[in-house]
Amino acid sequence: MAARSVVDAHRLAARGPNGDELATDVACIGARRPKQTVVVSSGVHGVEGFFGSAVQVAWLRRLGTGQTAVPAGMAVVLVHAVNPYGFAWRRRTDEQNVDLNRNFLDAGDAYQGVPDHYDRVHELLNPATPAPRMQMFRVRAALAALRHGRVALRTAVAAGQYEHPSGLFYGGGAPAAATRLVQERFWDWTLGADVVVHLDLHTGLGQFGDCQLLIDPPLDRHIDWYREHFGGTRVVAANDGGPYVARGTMGVWLARHAGARRYRFACVEAGTYSPLRVLGALRAENRAYRFSKVGTAPYERAKRELVECFCPASGLWRRKALTRALRILDQAVSGPARGDSTA
Repeated sequence: MAARSVVDAHRLAARGPNGDELATDVACIGARRPKQTVVVSSGVHGVEGFFGSAVQVAWLRRLGTGQTAVPAGMAVVLVHAVNPYGFAWRRRTDEQNVDLNRNFLDAGDAYQGVPDHYDRVHELLNPATPAPRMQMFRVRAALAALRHGRVALRTAVAAGQYEHPSGLFYGGGAPAAATRLVQERFWDWTLGADVVVHLDLHTGLGQFGDCQLLIDPPLDRHIDWYREHFGGTRVVAANDGGPYVARGTMGVWLARHAGARRYRFACVEAGTYSPLRVLGALRAENRAYRFSKVGTAPYERAKRELVECFCPASGLWRRKALTRALRILDQAVSGPARGDSTA
């Protein structure tokens, strides 16, 4: 590839389906002592790495053919497959069923508790038996939303829980191996830059093929900065129309530990299917992972649906989502190059 980069592979102990080694790869392009660094990470939620990887590879190809460029004094850092286990096994979580984007807690913050109303949805989300032939999950979930309210249900479902290790959205009992890697190495990857813009690539929330920037509190205090630099892209604060506010997210943890750096973080979220279909796919995959043998029909059926929900096979979706994500990357690279005076 014509794009010149320095690539490091950070191997993790977990293994892939064929016993192969798994690693998080980090590619650095541009200045070696940059004033500004743009970080683009993918695969925090493993199965979402298919799309994230496609975006990173497409951007490198455009760089290699001269369709885009890295300004002088800037570095672009691509962090590929933050959760390589989930990527390889077609799971959202790591080898301990930990949702990495609920796992970034500080030393004094206990890995305990569940969101409000979680007890009302636990059995619905995490059935304790193999899947029957006929499932009524979407009907039951729709009824639960009517009963408890959609906002309350979303928070109870997805904000992160720390009491049920085999359940969905489990935040773990301690920092996971991939979490520790990010915590220990992220600021090395930014190469000493004073200004860091970090885009984390995700899929599954929003309109089919559309891309939006999701900003968690307290990062949403800089919402005007995001809207200025990413004009034309929908910028959504989690406290103002966003899907939910999660605990233990990577971007919020990094912002707390940014020191004097000007750090800006956003999830680039490419929408796929309805929330009920996506949640149903997560539930079915977790059930198959717990109760079905690898390679059996129920196991593979659940895996195929999960991949479809986070990286649809539709050519239209792939073209639309990729184009919009690349535009956001171009905005990130060109915007900070004009300077960033926001404290």
